[in-house]
Amino acid sequence: MEAEATNSPTTNLRQWSFAQRHGLLLVAISPVVANLIGSVFNIWYNKEQIRPELSPAQVERFQACWQVFNLVIYPLAVACWVAPILWLRGVHRKLLAGKETDPELLVRAQRTVVNLPWWILAVAGVSWLVCIPVFPAALASLPEPLSRTVVWHLVISFFSGGMIAVTHSFFAVELVSMSSLYPVLFRRQNPAEVPGATPMTMTTRGLMWALSAVVSPIVTLVLLLITPQATTETPYFGVAVGGVAILFGLATVWMIKDLVNLPLKRLEKAAIRISKGDLDTRINLRRADEFGTVIASFNDMVQGLRERERIQQTFGRHVGQAAAEQILSQGDGLSGAEQMISVMFVDVRNFTEHSSKHSPEEVVEALNLFFTMGVETVELHGGMVNKFLGDGFMALFGIGSVTEGDTSGAEQAVKAGCALLECVAGSCDELAAAGWPGLAIGVGINTGPAVVGSIGSPQRQEYTAIGDTVNVAARVESLTKQVGRSLLVTEATRKQLPEELPLELLPPQKVKGKGEALRIYALRNV
Repeated sequence: MEAEATNSPTTNLRQWSFAQRHGLLLVAISPVVANLIGSVFNIWYNKEQIRPELSPAQVERFQACWQVFNLVIYPLAVACWVAPILWLRGVHRKLLAGKETDPELLVRAQRTVVNLPWWILAVAGVSWLVCIPVFPAALASLPEPLSRTVVWHLVISFFSGGMIAVTHSFFAVELVSMSSLYPVLFRRQNPAEVPGATPMTMTTRGLMWALSAVVSPIVTLVLLLITPQATTETPYFGVAVGGVAILFGLATVWMIKDLVNLPLKRLEKAAIRISKGDLDTRINLRRADEFGTVIASFNDMVQGLRERERIQQTFGRHVGQAAAEQILSQGDGLSGAEQMISVMFVDVRNFTEHSSKHSPEEVVEALNLFFTMGVETVELHGGMVNKFLGDGFMALFGIGSVTEGDTSGAEQAVKAGCALLECVAGSCDELAAAGWPGLAIGVGINTGPAVVGSIGSPQRQEYTAIGDTVNVAARVESLTKQVGRSLLVTEATRKQLPEELPLELLPPQKVKGKGEALRIYALRNV
């Protein structure tokens, strides 16, 4: 688990893991094992192949060279490697404690951390490769002749040992840095975006793996083959060198596996969670390579999806979820399409009288309770509340259903109207507690063509339905007071309903805007 911290000076160091608190020390010693193994290989090779070819004087000079390297060159290499790590101590301690850090200094520290694998590559590489010219030159300075076989063996010895040490140091520093230093230095920044840094790439890792697992053993074996008597006198030595090279190649693959598999698995699991609707997913993995960019883009994408979901939910609370989805899908343009829909108007009876006797707060509390019932009931039956009208609302059914002969909109509207009447009747106690005992409603439903979509101006738009079908539905709802029935439907709606519905024809009714009287129906006992 990666620890997170704040900028507060009171940040508890216990919030960080042991590896994160001692990350600099772990990074400093991470190349030790690789260089020790390279040295062991080098010593073994020298003992088996080089010493038998040297005279006593040459053996003495060879030992003197090793002593000089152990006393001068290697301590100098260690100092060069440790210098940037010691410089990082001040920034590292401040970040662990949650203290403010100079932004420019922080960027320098981040750049240094990202570049640490390159630094160990340079330091270790120079330290090992400088042995190739120095040791033959030291032996050649003696009056005794130096065998060409010895020179070849020296090249093989230092080249093979150096490749083992350098490549494995490279990967070890990168792995330890990412696990222990990145969580501390990159709490808010993306390691892949540090200016001036040269992060690892998959191509770089592939090249380093090839050098360790392919180039080094092949070159070593080739050099052994062309070295006089090297394979004929010790035939099993070449096999042993090849086996060692294979083992270290596999070790390199194991280290690369963690560098590649971990982000891939995190991305895979996160993608699966998102596909299941979990938009709280976030990948907390800091990488300076291509995966860092991909992970940052992935998190930004999820953030965008979260924001879109939040907007849609907020938007949906104002215009209805179904309308919100259609508006977001069609974009910003003003557009509408004619559809066969059912329109339902619902109105609260005696609203003016009740409002005059109660405070606005009491009226709003009761209306909100009723509107909650209305929205839940309408959406449960496949409709959407399109707009609130003070003491009532307009709902649309069959939106998006443009197949000829589709009757679902009308039937769903009638069922929603009946359910809403039952809901209001069954909520007398809650409505009375909200200050509106005996609340009653009227429901009018009409079916027909209407233009559905966004209307208005580019600056202000509204998603609604427009047409004579809507106007007639509003008129039918107003008839509920005149005829004394709570739910009325027009003949156009009746034609779209199943025959078994218990509807009764009422006397034709004149409404405003219509030359002929409307044939209307009411549900029996409603």
